[in-house]
Amino acid sequence: MAANKTAPTRVDPHEFIASVAHPTRRADAQVLLEMMEEVSGQPATMWGPTIIGFGTYHYKYDSGREGDAGAIGFSPRSTNLALYGLTVAPESEELLAKLGKHKRGAACLYVNKLADVDFGVLTELARHGYRHMMEVVHDPS
Repeated sequence: MAANKTAPTRVDPHEFIASVAHPTRRADAQVLLEMMEEVSGQPATMWGPTIIGFGTYHYKYDSGREGDAGAIGFSPRSTNLALYGLTVAPESEELLAKLGKHKRGAACLYVNKLADVDFGVLTELARHGYRHMMEVVHDPS
């Protein structure tokens, strides 16, 4: 069985954010950290060297691959903010239409800066995404 290569670390997410070179990305990361902690009720945890996650869920695919991952999270990359777990809930499509300037990847939502999006809509995406990951996707076995 293959497992997730990205695992929680002991790195302090606040220290990681403080090390982000781009000032807008650093400030946006701090705002995202506070919002996602509030939405999830979970403390921030570093997953690997660059992802900040909130909550944990267990997944198991038919292929046998399984592991644990952050329910929602983000990574302040050099070119954008990558947001995880925000496009999975049934409510996501309607909210994404109202979000503002963004791009979607296979499992990610990308925004250049928080000023480009409606923060209230982003918060609702995080709320629905967290609930969906914990209640629907989570495999407690």
